[in-house]
Amino acid sequence: MRIYHYLIATCLGSGFFPVAPGTVGSVVGAVIFWFLPVRPDLQLFLIVLFFLLGAWSAGKVEREKGEDPGLVNVDELVGQWITLLLIAHRWQLYLAGFFLFRLFDIWKPFPVRQMEKVRGGWGIMLDDVVAGVYGLLILQLIAQTGVLP
Repeated sequence: MRIYHYLIATCLGSGFFPVAPGTVGSVVGAVIFWFLPVRPDLQLFLIVLFFLLGAWSAGKVEREKGEDPGLVNVDELVGQWITLLLIAHRWQLYLAGFFLFRLFDIWKPFPVRQMEKVRGGWGIMLDDVVAGVYGLLILQLIAQTGVLP
Protein backbone atom coordinates (compact mmCIF):
# COMPACT_ATOMS: atom_id res chain seq x y z
CA MET A 1 0.00 0.00 0.00
CA ARG A 2 1.22 3.48 -0.80
CA ILE A 3 2.07 5.75 2.12
CA TYR A 4 -0.05 8.58 0.70
CA HIS A 5 -3.21 6.51 1.20
CA TYR A 6 -2.41 6.30 4.90
CA LEU A 7 -1.47 9.99 5.09
CA ILE A 8 -4.79 11.01 3.56
CA ALA A 9 -6.99 8.44 5.33
CA THR A 10 -5.48 9.22 8.76
CA CYS A 11 -5.26 13.02 8.39
CA LEU A 12 -1.47 13.01 8.30
CA GLY A 13 -1.25 10.27 10.93
CA SER A 14 -3.66 11.69 13.50
CA GLY A 15 -5.78 8.55 13.11
CA PHE A 16 -3.04 6.60 14.86
CA PHE A 17 -3.75 8.51 18.09
CA PRO A 18 -4.46 5.78 20.68
CA VAL A 19 -7.58 7.40 22.17
CA ALA A 20 -10.60 8.70 20.20
CA PRO A 21 -8.97 9.03 16.76
CA GLY A 22 -12.31 10.19 15.31
CA THR A 23 -12.48 13.08 17.75
CA VAL A 24 -8.86 13.89 16.97
CA GLY A 25 -9.77 13.99 13.26
CA SER A 26 -12.58 16.44 14.05
CA VAL A 27 -10.18 18.65 16.01
CA VAL A 28 -7.68 18.57 13.14
CA GLY A 29 -10.49 19.49 10.75
CA ALA A 30 -11.71 22.41 12.88
CA VAL A 31 -8.18 23.79 13.33
CA ILE A 32 -7.39 23.59 9.61
CA PHE A 33 -10.73 25.17 8.69
CA TRP A 34 -10.14 28.02 11.15
CA PHE A 35 -7.11 29.10 9.13
CA LEU A 36 -8.94 29.02 5.79
CA PRO A 37 -10.56 32.20 4.52
CA VAL A 38 -14.36 32.28 4.69
CA ARG A 39 -14.75 31.86 0.93
CA PRO A 40 -17.51 29.47 -0.11
CA ASP A 41 -15.82 28.59 -3.40
CA LEU A 42 -12.57 27.56 -1.71
CA GLN A 43 -14.33 25.79 1.16
CA LEU A 44 -16.58 23.78 -1.17
CA PHE A 45 -13.65 22.91 -3.44
CA LEU A 46 -11.65 21.56 -0.49
CA ILE A 47 -14.63 19.64 0.90
CA VAL A 48 -15.25 17.93 -2.45
CA LEU A 49 -11.53 17.30 -3.01
CA PHE A 50 -11.00 15.74 0.41
CA PHE A 51 -14.25 13.77 0.13
CA LEU A 52 -13.03 12.19 -3.12
CA LEU A 53 -9.45 11.67 -1.93
CA GLY A 54 -10.78 10.39 1.40
CA ALA A 55 -13.15 7.86 -0.19
CA TRP A 56 -10.35 6.59 -2.42
CA SER A 57 -7.75 6.33 0.34
CA ALA A 58 -10.17 5.05 3.00
CA GLY A 59 -11.23 2.29 0.61
CA LYS A 60 -7.61 1.28 0.06
CA VAL A 61 -6.84 1.24 3.80
CA GLU A 62 -10.08 -0.64 4.53
CA ARG A 63 -9.11 -3.41 2.12
CA GLU A 64 -5.89 -3.87 4.07
CA LYS A 65 -7.10 -3.27 7.66
CA GLY A 66 -10.72 -4.52 7.59
CA GLU A 67 -14.12 -2.88 7.59
CA ASP A 68 -14.20 0.82 8.62
CA PRO A 69 -10.89 0.79 10.51
CA GLY A 70 -10.72 3.20 13.45
CA LEU A 71 -7.50 4.78 12.24
CA VAL A 72 -9.31 6.22 9.20
CA ASN A 73 -10.44 9.67 10.30
CA VAL A 74 -10.48 11.73 7.10
CA ASP A 75 -14.26 11.20 7.19
CA GLU A 76 -14.41 13.18 10.44
CA LEU A 77 -12.30 15.94 8.92
CA VAL A 78 -14.69 16.28 5.95
CA GLY A 79 -17.81 16.06 8.12
CA GLN A 80 -16.43 18.72 10.44
CA TRP A 81 -15.67 20.97 7.48
CA ILE A 82 -19.23 20.59 6.22
CA THR A 83 -20.59 21.64 9.62
CA LEU A 84 -18.33 24.72 9.64
CA LEU A 85 -19.11 25.72 6.05
CA LEU A 86 -19.84 29.49 5.78
CA ILE A 87 -19.40 30.04 9.53
CA ALA A 88 -17.69 33.25 10.66
CA HIS A 89 -14.42 32.90 12.54
CA ARG A 90 -15.87 33.08 16.03
CA TRP A 91 -14.54 30.60 18.55
CA GLN A 92 -17.99 30.13 20.08
CA LEU A 93 -19.44 29.01 16.75
CA TYR A 94 -16.50 26.73 16.02
CA LEU A 95 -16.81 25.11 19.43
CA ALA A 96 -20.57 24.65 18.97
CA GLY A 97 -19.93 23.25 15.48
CA PHE A 98 -17.39 20.80 16.82
CA PHE A 99 -19.83 19.44 19.40
CA LEU A 100 -22.77 19.40 16.99
CA PHE A 101 -20.85 17.37 14.44
CA ARG A 102 -19.60 14.92 17.08
CA LEU A 103 -23.15 14.57 18.44
CA PHE A 104 -24.62 13.65 15.05
CA ASP A 105 -21.64 11.47 14.14
CA ILE A 106 -21.97 9.41 17.33
CA TRP A 107 -25.79 9.45 17.64
CA LYS A 108 -26.30 8.66 13.93
CA PRO A 109 -29.93 9.77 13.45
CA PHE A 110 -31.70 8.76 10.24
CA PRO A 111 -30.25 8.57 7.59
CA VAL A 112 -26.71 8.79 9.01
CA ARG A 113 -26.66 5.16 10.19
CA GLN A 114 -28.10 3.96 6.88
CA MET A 115 -25.12 5.48 5.04
CA GLU A 116 -22.84 3.01 6.84
CA LYS A 117 -24.41 0.23 4.74
CA VAL A 118 -22.66 1.60 1.66
CA ARG A 119 -19.53 -0.46 1.13
CA GLY A 120 -15.95 0.67 0.85
CA GLY A 121 -14.52 4.15 1.11
CA TRP A 122 -17.80 5.74 0.02
CA GLY A 123 -19.60 4.27 3.02
CA ILE A 124 -16.85 5.37 5.38
CA MET A 125 -17.23 8.94 4.13
CA LEU A 126 -20.99 9.24 3.57
CA ASP A 127 -22.24 8.84 7.15
CA ASP A 128 -19.98 11.70 8.23
CA VAL A 129 -21.11 13.83 5.30
CA VAL A 130 -24.74 13.46 6.41
CA ALA A 131 -23.80 14.08 10.06
CA GLY A 132 -21.95 17.18 8.85
CA VAL A 133 -25.04 18.42 7.01
CA TYR A 134 -27.12 18.03 10.19
CA GLY A 135 -24.47 19.97 12.09
CA LEU A 136 -24.38 22.64 9.37
CA LEU A 137 -28.14 23.19 9.51
CA ILE A 138 -28.25 23.54 13.30
CA LEU A 139 -25.10 25.67 13.45
CA GLN A 140 -26.47 28.02 10.77
CA LEU A 141 -29.64 28.43 12.85
CA ILE A 142 -27.52 29.22 15.90
CA ALA A 143 -25.38 31.70 13.95
CA GLN A 144 -28.37 33.43 12.32
CA THR A 145 -30.38 33.76 15.52
CA GLY A 146 -27.46 35.07 17.57
CA VAL A 147 -28.00 32.56 20.37
CA LEU A 148 -24.28 32.55 21.16
CA PRO A 149 -22.51 35.70 22.39
